[in-house]
Amino acid sequence: MSLNQDEILILEKVINIRNRLTALKQKPEFVKTQDVMNIYQQMVKQVSLLIEVRDEDNFSQPSNRLDKTMSDVFSLLSLFFLRIGKTRECPATYCQIASIRQLLDHMNESSSFTESDLKPFRARLNELREIVQHDRTSGLHPEAMTMLLERKLNACDAVLTHLHDSLSVLSEDLIPIHQRLVALRRQLVALAAKPKPSKTDLKPMLEELRLIDQKRESGRFISSGGGLLPENQPLVTGILEECFEIAQEVEAREKDVSFTLKPIYDRLMEIRGQLEGLVMTHRWTLRETDLWNYENALRDIDRMRVDGKFVDSEGNKPQGQYVLLYLLRRCYGLIYRLLSSSEPVSEELMPIANKLSTVKKCLNEVLKYGGPFSPRDLYPYQLALHQIDQMRKDGKFISAEDGTTIPEGQGILMAHLNECHELLEMLKEAMSDDEEEDEEEEEQ
Repeated sequence: MSLNQDEILILEKVINIRNRLTALKQKPEFVKTQDVMNIYQQMVKQVSLLIEVRDEDNFSQPSNRLDKTMSDVFSLLSLFFLRIGKTRECPATYCQIASIRQLLDHMNESSSFTESDLKPFRARLNELREIVQHDRTSGLHPEAMTMLLERKLNACDAVLTHLHDSLSVLSEDLIPIHQRLVALRRQLVALAAKPKPSKTDLKPMLEELRLIDQKRESGRFISSGGGLLPENQPLVTGILEECFEIAQEVEAREKDVSFTLKPIYDRLMEIRGQLEGLVMTHRWTLRETDLWNYENALRDIDRMRVDGKFVDSEGNKPQGQYVLLYLLRRCYGLIYRLLSSSEPVSEELMPIANKLSTVKKCLNEVLKYGGPFSPRDLYPYQLALHQIDQMRKDGKFISAEDGTTIPEGQGILMAHLNECHELLEMLKEAMSDDEEEDEEEEEQ
């Protein structure tokens, strides 16, 4: 869809905003909250202008370059809101909603999911909707922003409802078979994704698939009473046949995926490894805006597919499709996990938050296992808390960069700090009790 003159002017402004955000992301120092908010206000202004020049139907359809560029900018802005600790404000939900939509679309495409897979997404979407509705009611963020997010949420709800409806027609006899097939399919693609999949690991899965296949008669599953089950056979039989296809692909593979798909495979393996590393160390190493590069890389790989398949230069569909799709969806899932685990503490205060978390864990362990211990044993914890206390000014943790800004996360840090002091006092009391008991024993 081509752009009209008004949209071209908006696009130029949005591209300029994207360039500013990209430059801000690359700065090594901490990001100032006000810098992010200034850019955000400019972006909201462009959305308001777009609403004025478009009718309702056109605004809700991402169909041209402006829509895609706006989506990129809001995704990056959303990551910045997470980075500065504003996780409970509606702009921070944009990237999470987009991540959920990607995962739901891939689940819909594969038809490999169960009711238990859908429940967490429904719960998370409800939480995100509460944030958006709160900001709309309180007026914290402009109507243009909340309207955009509600459209995104409604689109996710529509896909989720479709997925739920496709499961609702399964009979009671088919549900356990379907759930087991979904689990087997996941095990098979995980096995196929290994550089050298073991045929020994494949054998028991194949045997179970054959046992499930024997429950069919003339291509249809039989009920516990011996009758043929008419309800929604294609959903279950489709997964069964796909499982056999993946198993055959694993058996046929000697070493690796097809030569033509090897660069994509290597790139996805690299991204997965880096994301899994971030999942383990995100409290100490993750800056949420770093996920932007991974999202872009995965989006580019996803767009390489033709009718859902990866093709070579001649348009053929080489072996290794299930492996690449598994890795792609695994990477999307890891990004969603990292986004969901983002804490409402600004990047600048995260080192303090991590230190307090470590001190609290240590104090809990000391309290758990008890003494005897001396004042010298508690000194490192007292020193650490004293150093953190000295960082406050008028009871607040102030930005070290300008000496005036109060970063997000004050409440969480104070709660952790107070809890540490309470644990330390409990240990001191326990130490005093031990000393009194020792004195009484000496007198006797």
